[in-house]
Amino acid sequence: MGKSRLLVVEDDHDISNMLKIYFSGLGYDVDVAPRGSDALDKTRQVLPHLIVLDIMLPDIDGYEVCRTLRTNTRTSHIPVIFLTQKDERSDKLQGLELGADDYITKPFDIEELKLRVQGAIRRSEREALTDPRSGLPAGRLIEEQLRQTIRQSGWAYMDIRVNYFTQFNDVYGFVAGDDVLRFTAMLLGEIVDEFGTPNDFIGHAGGDNLIIITTEDAAANISQRLKTRFAEEVQTHYNFMDRQQGYITTAGAEAEQTPLMTLSIGIVMPKQQTFADIREITELAAEVRRQDAPTSPTKG
Repeated sequence: MGKSRLLVVEDDHDISNMLKIYFSGLGYDVDVAPRGSDALDKTRQVLPHLIVLDIMLPDIDGYEVCRTLRTNTRTSHIPVIFLTQKDERSDKLQGLELGADDYITKPFDIEELKLRVQGAIRRSEREALTDPRSGLPAGRLIEEQLRQTIRQSGWAYMDIRVNYFTQFNDVYGFVAGDDVLRFTAMLLGEIVDEFGTPNDFIGHAGGDNLIIITTEDAAANISQRLKTRFAEEVQTHYNFMDRQQGYITTAGAEAEQTPLMTLSIGIVMPKQQTFADIREITELAAEVRRQDAPTSPTKG
């Protein structure tokens, strides 16, 4: 499992630096944003597992940052802990009404903040809200989004699988495999930003399977760009020899030459047929994706 990613949104350099050093020492991957607008930009680039958010910021306040995160489909699930000097009951209630997960006042006990961070991340993972490797919405959040989507028109559901991921994991190990999943999640975000809308949804259905819910108009361009960029950029996860020969050799009863990873994508739209429930959407998309899959590896 990869490191949990924290985003600390704090304009006081001494506090943000202290938090970065402390949580990095605990094994977290910590990024810092001194302004609210910086925080929103960073969450669009890489989804954090949790945000520690100061209320008093030099541009927009933490309430507005939290409100924006909660109204955006792709960031609405991220746990937020408010960090502030205010200790008024009304301020706490305002933060909680906006969907903050917790609230801690300055000066704070760093051990208490650590426990609150750990608890919020555990709750999110236990409730199947996010995948711990990619940080993307998972399980229940995907189902909830699909239930909203099925009542609308003009959507497209994309079922995306990383071909040959299992063989890569067997040869390179799970740490390298987790790196590929994080890279894939980041790539999906970049391409949805390029061709989709702010309301598009990206999720991690499990293992090597990710999903995008976008518009009918954007789906084809997203699919084409995803396949092209993934095939080019995933090569950096292989060693030089495997990149040069274009395959890896997996050991077993018989050695197999497994091609480098690619993406298979199945797209389903309501204009194709009427769907009665979300299972029909996911089953049809999986079938279309299987038809897009490459043939089996060759034996050496």
